[in-house]
Amino acid sequence: MVEQKLNDFEILLVEDNTADIRLTQEAIQKSTITSHLNVVKDGVEAINYLKRIGKYSKVKRPDLIFLDLNLPKKGGLEVLSEIKQDTDLRRIPVVILTISANEEDLIKAYNFHANCFINKPLDIKEFYTIMEFICIYWFKIVKLAR
Repeated sequence: MVEQKLNDFEILLVEDNTADIRLTQEAIQKSTITSHLNVVKDGVEAINYLKRIGKYSKVKRPDLIFLDLNLPKKGGLEVLSEIKQDTDLRRIPVVILTISANEEDLIKAYNFHANCFINKPLDIKEFYTIMEFICIYWFKIVKLAR
C-alpha cells in the first residue's frame, strides 16, 4: 500500500443547512490537515454520490463522511444504514455531526455502525477545534482501509 500524503484526503459532507455547510468549509480550510470537502444536500444525493450514479460517476471515493441526521428526501439514519450494509462502502468512516441531542438518535446511529456521534457545538471556535481533532484523528492517527 502506498503511504498516504496528508493532502490526499477526500471528505463528503452530507448537510442541507447552508450556514453549517459554510462553517464546515471554513473549519476544514483552517485545519492543519489539507483535504478536499465535497458537499451534498440530501440523503438521496448522498447515496448517488457514494454509489457514483449519474452526475457523480467520476467522483473520488471519500475517505471520511460527515453525516447530518436531519436531511430532506432520505434521513441520515437511513443513509447510514445503507452505507454500512453496502460491502463497497461500509469501510468508509461515518461521523454523525448533528444538533440532535435525542438519546434514541444516538443509540440508533451506533446500532447502524456509525463510527462516532458528535453534537454540533454552538460556539464557532469550539466547532473549529472539534473539526481539527476529527481530521487529525482520522487522517494522522488512524490507518484507513481504502
